[in-house]
Amino acid sequence: METRLHTKVTPDWHRWIGEALAAGHPPAELLATMKENRFDERAARDAIADAVFGSAVPVASPAATTAAAFTSRLAEGHVLHAGDRDIRVLVRVSRPTIALLDNVLDADECFMLRELARTRLARSQVVNPGTGVGVVQDIRTSEGANFGRGETELIARIDARAAAVMGMDGEHGEGLQAMRYGVGAEYVPHFDFFPPDDPGSEPHLRHGGQRVSTLIMYLDDVEAGGETIFPRIDFSYVPRRGQALYFEYTAPDGSLDPLSLHGGAPVLAGEKWILTKWMRENAFAG
Repeated sequence: METRLHTKVTPDWHRWIGEALAAGHPPAELLATMKENRFDERAARDAIADAVFGSAVPVASPAATTAAAFTSRLAEGHVLHAGDRDIRVLVRVSRPTIALLDNVLDADECFMLRELARTRLARSQVVNPGTGVGVVQDIRTSEGANFGRGETELIARIDARAAAVMGMDGEHGEGLQAMRYGVGAEYVPHFDFFPPDDPGSEPHLRHGGQRVSTLIMYLDDVEAGGETIFPRIDFSYVPRRGQALYFEYTAPDGSLDPLSLHGGAPVLAGEKWILTKWMRENAFAG
């Protein structure tokens, strides 16, 4: 008879995760060990992500302490008017604030963005929590390409459309980032905000303040795998070309929301291409 998987991570295992990470063992190695010990993969990923990125944390910037700052910036209704096109809202989730959007990009735009990104792909990085420097780690195994705001006519058009969808001035936006995930590539569950208690967050928070929202645009269908997952609310989205996921990170009490933990499941066949836009609470000049 098959043994049931462990869905609860005990304090002893949490302590082991922390000690293993401190000793320099990569998260992928920890995940493999926990799976060998009959842990449910989602529970193991969640526990490792907690240790790597932290959990619920207070809002970092005094500029984001008013009630207005915690009102969703996404417009109401089933259709969002985004300048050059109307975008349909297919699904809404109240906490964390999530919306599945259709008709964000057309097929030609998706193709051109993929081809433009191919010319500058490099291994994706994550922020070192101690130094703030971008580093390559096994928790993120994609390739990425960064674009300056408005650097081409196409990029300028997508920048403006994304800002309209996200309900913020374009000056608050970071540059677009394209990412390609080949077979086996993934991004373990993580937060998009900068944990205020991490010393490495300080240089990022100096330029534009905290991140407040994300728009992930999907540049192609994925043959198998590659779902965008929110493990703490058991939400999973299968990428579809031209669609997008929008989400915010603020809980009703004003704290940065631990339910916004999300990740990219491993690609099992084909490729996964996404284009991401992050918004800051203040104008971003970085």
